Amino acid sequence: MNISNNILIIGGEIGIILLGLLIINWLSYIGLKLISKAAWIKGHSDRILSIYRFIRRCLIGIGFLSCLSVIGVNGILIYQGKNLSQVHLELLRRIPIQFWVTLATALLKSVSLFMIVKLSLPSLNRGLDKICDPLVKLEQLSEYQEDVHSAFKRVKNILNNSIWLGTAILAISFFQVSAIIIEYLFIGLQVYLTVAFGLVFVGISSVSIDILNTIILNYATAKDKLTLYHRFSHLWPVFKKCLNGVIYIAIVALLAQEIKLAWLTNYSNKIISIVAILLISSLIIEVVEIVLEELLIGDKNLTEFQKKRRLTLHPLLRNSLKYFVYFSVGVAILKIFGIDPTAILAGAGIVGIAVGLGAQNLINDIVCGFLILFENYYLVGDYIKFSGTDEESLEGIVEAIELRTTQLRHPDGQLQIVRNGNINSIINYSKEYVYAKVEISIPYDSNLDMIYEMLEKVGKQLKMESPDILEVTQVDGLEEFGKTSLLIRTITKVKPGKHIELQRLLRRMFKETFDAQKIRIASDDDD
Repeated sequence: MNISNNILIIGGEIGIILLGLLIINWLSYIGLKLISKAAWIKGHSDRILSIYRFIRRCLIGIGFLSCLSVIGVNGILIYQGKNLSQVHLELLRRIPIQFWVTLATALLKSVSLFMIVKLSLPSLNRGLDKICDPLVKLEQLSEYQEDVHSAFKRVKNILNNSIWLGTAILAISFFQVSAIIIEYLFIGLQVYLTVAFGLVFVGISSVSIDILNTIILNYATAKDKLTLYHRFSHLWPVFKKCLNGVIYIAIVALLAQEIKLAWLTNYSNKIISIVAILLISSLIIEVVEIVLEELLIGDKNLTEFQKKRRLTLHPLLRNSLKYFVYFSVGVAILKIFGIDPTAILAGAGIVGIAVGLGAQNLINDIVCGFLILFENYYLVGDYIKFSGTDEESLEGIVEAIELRTTQLRHPDGQLQIVRNGNINSIINYSKEYVYAKVEISIPYDSNLDMIYEMLEKVGKQLKMESPDILEVTQVDGLEEFGKTSLLIRTITKVKPGKHIELQRLLRRMFKETFDAQKIRIASDDDD
């Protein structure tokens, strides 16, 4: 009889141990399954599975050692001739009755709490679905239905996981576990909520910015107001990155507060301030460029000279204001970190003087740039030709005038960038008027009066057809006696910068007229 009782007692103790380990294994499985549903964990399911296998192996090892310990201890008691039932009853009597009351109450509360949560969650999920469905069906969000649905699904999963985790922590607290353990468990829950909702907000903010951009584009297209909006449209990606950066920094700051790392919170606030300053400065630069463009070249009634003058000053003013904004941003960032910029600026002034003494070419270029701008040697859009200090001749249409350089577009298409200090003599073909000079060779036996009349007739015809010609073509007469031909020179007064185009047109018309009259155009190569 004693042997059967002892076997039952040992079997019961082993059964209790195995039941407890099975419950722990089940809770581990449920917990890891909930974690694996999180969006940022989905790509690491293999790791989750390996963690679960490790936990299961540990539980098997603990169970095996515990069963051996139970058998060993009870075996020693049997060997000593003690009655196992009496020994265990004596141990149970030593445990206060209040412990059993507290344990039963905690179990009852835990079961009740889990039942309430289990019954309440479906209603919560249905409420979230009712909020999500109308948003997904909105016509404005038709392109982003999948993103909106995914965001609500993630929010639903986070809320469900958080409720279950919070319920488990409350259930543990019912068993009068040490307060510090409960505190750390709640800190873990707060960390989970902060990270999970932070990542959700990152996704929601990106989708919201895209949706807002689409709505504004549709409205602007309908109202024909895209002119100004396109100037700011490239800032959307910058704004999105800055906003995401602020959210990440806010997550770190909240985690630092929860884990009680105050020094990290101070740095996160400074970083958020810097991101805000950089974003605002980008917006200010765009606004400044739009205002400058509207003030300088927005007027439709500007004369050609006024337009060129303002196009020349526009990049200078734009760059000056842009550098001023950058300088102000640098000073503001220094102040955020508590650094007095006065001493740094004073040191920079001394360094600037030293650099200036060693960079005389740079200073020469800048001074020449100011003289070019304010004395109107040439403007943006002018066709100029000049020689440099190395006697190299360059020509083309002025595309930009900076403080240090001038950019020319050669008739062949090359962009030429020349230092302002290297410019010696300047020929400007865009001041008031210019002559289109065309020279043509004729045989010695040609009738000069007839040819002069033909050339002037072509000039009058072109004057009627082209608004760029200011005066009809004039025949200057014989320019040169060649070996086998006579060289006749003609000039046509045209608008600035139009001489090359009209020279080519005149040559073609002269050739067609001579061919029609069967007059040969001579060449010195005719021998």
